Formats: sequence, C-alpha cells, structure tokens
Amino acid sequence: MSALYGRQPNMQADPMTDLAFFLALETRVWQALVDGDAKADSALLAPEFLGVYATGFSDRAEHAGQLSGGPTVTRFALSQARFVPLGVGRVLLSYHAQFVRIGAGQGEGMYVSSIWEQRDGAWLNTFSQDSSTAAPAPV
Repeated sequence: MSALYGRQPNMQADPMTDLAFFLALETRVWQALVDGDAKADSALLAPEFLGVYATGFSDRAEHAGQLSGGPTVTRFALSQARFVPLGVGRVLLSYHAQFVRIGAGQGEGMYVSSIWEQRDGAWLNTFSQDSSTAAPAPV
C-alpha cells in the first residue's frame, strides 16, 4: 500500500498540510483514469462508494468499470482545492478539475466534492459529486 494510506493527517495542523494529503489521494483517482487502471481506481473507493454525476448514480464497480476499455482521460489539472473536516476520520474535499477525455477535441471543467473516510488505517473515497462548468476548459 502507498504511504498515503498509512499516514495520519493531523486535523489540528496547518490546513494546507492536510489539504495536500487529501488532494494527493484524489489525484490518484484521476491518475487511474489516465492510466486506465481499474484496480487502482477501485482500491481507492469504499465498497459502498456513491458517485453522483450528470449521467446518474454510480457505485464502485461502475466507476472502475469505465476503465475496462482503457484510459478515459488524457490529462487533468486540479485547482482551487479546499477541505472541511466532518469529524474524526472523515473529510470533505472540494476542488476544480480541468481535464481532456480520450478522443475529445477540447477540455472540460467541473467542480468536484468528495468525502474521504479513514477505515482501518486506510483512507477511502465514499462519495463524489461532479458539477460541470458551462465553458470548455483549457488544460
């Protein structure tokens, strides 16, 4: 397992320190989309993961299943990140994502909110909701 899984963020520390930790976890989800790595994607999601997207709801199997044909994203950039502790071992991370889908001629943008929960020393994504932006986004 990655060092990210074993490290305990300090909720009393400077928020930017913990923000970087959770943003690194979220980046791993995006990197799995670039790599087409369904196993890495699934490992970051809780068994009861719920995704809420413009296309509908998604569970962990569906989220990882989108990678059955390979990568879905060519590149991405995350910005404007912030987080809110929701209690012991639970954090809401929100950020803006710019990305390019495989075969797309232009980039897209969306705001994303994800809930990460600590379980048995591992941090897992239990919920994610995307809100598309109106204008195409350069990446």
